[in-house]
Amino acid sequence: MSDNPLSNIGELSKPATVLVEKISDAIGGIFKPYQIVRVAKAESEARRIETESQIEVTDLERRAFARFMKEEARKQKNIEEITQKALPHLKEDSQPEKVEEDWIANFFDKSRLISDSDMQDLWSRVLAGEANSPGSYSKRTISLLSSLDKKDADLFTRLCGFGWQIGDVVPLIYDVKNEIYNEHNVNFNTLSHLESIGLIQFGGIVGFQRLKLPKTFQVLYYGKSIKLELSNDTDNALEIGKVRLTQAGQELAQICGSQQVQGFFEFVCEKWTSQGYIKKEEPSQDIQPPIEAE
Repeated sequence: MSDNPLSNIGELSKPATVLVEKISDAIGGIFKPYQIVRVAKAESEARRIETESQIEVTDLERRAFARFMKEEARKQKNIEEITQKALPHLKEDSQPEKVEEDWIANFFDKSRLISDSDMQDLWSRVLAGEANSPGSYSKRTISLLSSLDKKDADLFTRLCGFGWQIGDVVPLIYDVKNEIYNEHNVNFNTLSHLESIGLIQFGGIVGFQRLKLPKTFQVLYYGKSIKLELSNDTDNALEIGKVRLTQAGQELAQICGSQQVQGFFEFVCEKWTSQGYIKKEEPSQDIQPPIEAE
């Protein structure tokens, strides 16, 4: 029996089948050992040296070949596990056939070294996200993701727990010394680190604003909707705190697996109420789409 978790392709849904086949075409086959042609050539060359040239393969060469096979097997295992984990996240209307082969090749070139289960989960959600909506994740974002370690990813996920949907994802970090942030390891040092690796812009003292807003609009926090009412009929500004996500940060925020922070919805509503943005503290019953991003 095959140890390949993707060997029973006939049992997969149509989008999953298409994705697996697309990956197979892009990286040389997911139903067989990774780069099997290279492995076969290596075996053939070893036999040729031994039989045709009458030269024995040294112990060093045998160890090198054994290491090569072990490394390739580990990479193949990672590729298959990430692919398998991506399949449950595919939507019925996903379009894996439209994902560029160059994107897939680059994705697995970066992810085949990832063996940590939690990081594989993150990579698998990126793969599924790209299949669901081709063009969602740039190669630059993939490169940045490949440089993240587990601690970086966990910290970014914690930050996204403070993210409101105001056109796009906006982590509302108003005071880095406030206990509600520090309890989740979000502080000046960690935000500076996330900025240094390219996931956020950290405004420090000045902070950021969302400009050209209408008088009234809806914002969301993990399914909870609030209606804000600003002072002018048009061209309003809203302070959004000290942090703004970069493009890569926005792309990864969609799939990082963040969860809402207990008490943060009330924390922000209290702040907005004191500023006169919320006329009624109770949330809207009908969740409406947030305003479009600038």
